[in-house]
Amino acid sequence: MQNALSDFSVIHLDWELGPAPIDPSWIHAGNPEARNRVVSRSRDGTSETFLWECTAGSFTWRYDSDETLYILEGEAVLFEGDEERRIGPDDVVFFAAGARVTWRIDNYIRKVAFVRRALPKAAMPLLKVYWRAVAMLRGDR
Repeated sequence: MQNALSDFSVIHLDWELGPAPIDPSWIHAGNPEARNRVVSRSRDGTSETFLWECTAGSFTWRYDSDETLYILEGEAVLFEGDEERRIGPDDVVFFAAGARVTWRIDNYIRKVAFVRRALPKAAMPLLKVYWRAVAMLRGDR
């Protein structure tokens, strides 16, 4: 991972990924093997960017954070209730914290995932004051 306090970093898509086992109780079929690597982290620790890949199988992912992903290669079918969506290269997908989505990967998939942990509601008024002060100091309106 690049220095988390750097002003920018470059993500190399060919970086080696490490094991990221899927909770066995989430798996419905097959033997999906997931691997990932954290490639960046926000200074406040609320956001991370991952490279993630997974082999064939079916599982229900439980999202504890907001996640936006961009599919680099491969494809999957996503199921939420009665809705079914096929995703593949160049698709961007958003999952809200609390979502439960079943993935079916027939072969392989690789993605970049942008994960954001929501701050407690009690912190929101202070955060709004902070951002207003920053905007005023910058001369924004």
